[in-house]
Amino acid sequence: MPGPKKLDPSSSPRALLGAELRHRREQAGLSQTELAERLFVSGSFVGQLESGVRRMQMEQAIQLDDFFKADGFFVRNCKALAKSKYPDHFADAAEAEARATEIKEYAPQLIPGLLQTEAYARAICWAYQPTAAEDVIDDLVAGRLERSQLLADPTTPMLWAVLDEAVLRRRVGSPKVMAEALRHIANLIRQHRVIVQVLPFSAGAHTALTGSLKLMSFSDAPPMAYLQGLETGQLQDDPATVRKYELTYNLVVASALPPTASLALIESVAEDYEHEADEC
Repeated sequence: MPGPKKLDPSSSPRALLGAELRHRREQAGLSQTELAERLFVSGSFVGQLESGVRRMQMEQAIQLDDFFKADGFFVRNCKALAKSKYPDHFADAAEAEARATEIKEYAPQLIPGLLQTEAYARAICWAYQPTAAEDVIDDLVAGRLERSQLLADPTTPMLWAVLDEAVLRRRVGSPKVMAEALRHIANLIRQHRVIVQVLPFSAGAHTALTGSLKLMSFSDAPPMAYLQGLETGQLQDDPATVRKYELTYNLVVASALPPTASLALIESVAEDYEHEADEC
C-alpha cells in the first residue's frame, strides 16, 4: 500500500492545512484513528484532510486549534480555504475530483462537467440561472472549463462515464451545440482518453434511476462517492456506503451498451444534430 502522499505546503491552503495536521498528529504520537476518536469523525476522514482530498470545515479547524493548542493556525488558514469558485454543495466534490486518480460517473440527464464543451456549459448555466448577469455566467462557465483541464493529462485521472441515452437526446442549446458536444466526447473516446458507455432507453428500469452518481478513487485515501440533486450534493466516505454505490455503478455498466456500440450511437446522434443544424 502506498505511503502518505507528500503535499507541498506552499501549493494551497488545503495542502498547508493537511501537512500541518499530519505533522502535529505525528508529533503527538497519535494514529489517524486515535485523533479521529477525539474529533468524533472517522480515521479515513482524518486521512482525507491530511492528503488534501477533503476540505477542512471551520468546526474542525476550531477543534484542532483547541486540541493541539495551535494558537488559531487552523482557523486562520481555514478561512482562506473557504473561498471557492464552486457552489457550496459542489465545492468539496470538485476539489476531491481534482485529486482523484480514477473517476467513474453515471450521468442520467446531462453531459458530465469534465466532458462538456464551452457552448454546452454556457447553455446549461443560462438554464440554471436565466436572470443572471453575463459576468456571472462567464465565471460559472470558466469554472467548468477549468475542471475539464484535468483531462489534459494523457492518463490521469482515468475517467469512465456511463451516459443515459437521455443525455444524448435532450437538446441543450441548439442542434449545433449538441453536435459539437457529442463530437467532443467521441473524439476523447477515439483518443483513448476516456471510456464512455451509453445506457439505452431499451434497458428499462435500472438500479440508478433516482439520480446521478460519481465514484472517486485516490492514491493515498479511501474512495468516495458523490450524489448530486437540485442545488444539493452529498459526499460519502463510509466504506460500506461507498461499496454499495460501487455495486450500483457496476450494475449500470452491465446494462449499458459496450464501448464500441456506445461510440457508434454517440456519433450517429451527433450526425443527426449536424443535419438538423444545416437545415436551419
